[in-house]
Amino acid sequence: MRNGDDLEGFDGEASSASMISAASSPYQPTTEPVSQRRGLGGLRCDLDYLRGTLGRLKLAEVLLALTAFICIETIMECSPCEGLYFFEFVSCSALVVTGALLLLFSLNLHTRIPQINWNLTDLVNTGLSTFFFFIASVVLAALNHKTGAEIAAVVFGLLAMAVYAVNTFVAVRRWRLSSRQQSSRQSSDYIRARTESREVVHRPEIQRLDA
Repeated sequence: MRNGDDLEGFDGEASSASMISAASSPYQPTTEPVSQRRGLGGLRCDLDYLRGTLGRLKLAEVLLALTAFICIETIMECSPCEGLYFFEFVSCSALVVTGALLLLFSLNLHTRIPQINWNLTDLVNTGLSTFFFFIASVVLAALNHKTGAEIAAVVFGLLAMAVYAVNTFVAVRRWRLSSRQQSSRQSSDYIRARTESREVVHRPEIQRLDA
């Protein structure tokens, strides 16, 4: 039977051995927080996207929406003001949403949220922006007082509508292509699963081993 001194010596030897094994182990514990390792440290600008068709269209949309919003903000008097307020709301909303999508796509942040169908999201945004810019520009053209700022806002609104329409066409093609690729992957996975199940049925020795 061991006394207290023997137990203390045994505990000291065990702790020393554990320290030595921990020091020699290649898997050293880290004090870096998980939130820092999984944060935004790996961000990089995707120049290929910005140089591509969708990136250039997004940049043009942001610039045109910003210019239209600045033009409408320089108008000091209006009567009636409904057309001006509606155009202001459309240009500001398009600028914010399109700018956010441009930031997400150019920094590849959308890949960290795969639960969202980003192709469909881009399609919905461009389609709605095309429709509302057309309505807002027509209403402002019908109710304006032919001032320079109002005419400039209508012109840039129609230009933004045209660019959004082109982006909608490109987004539709991209969405259809991704949908076809996804359906083809699902069908190939189904065929492979059926083939594997048939191989198991035709090989009874596998079933016996599994049993």
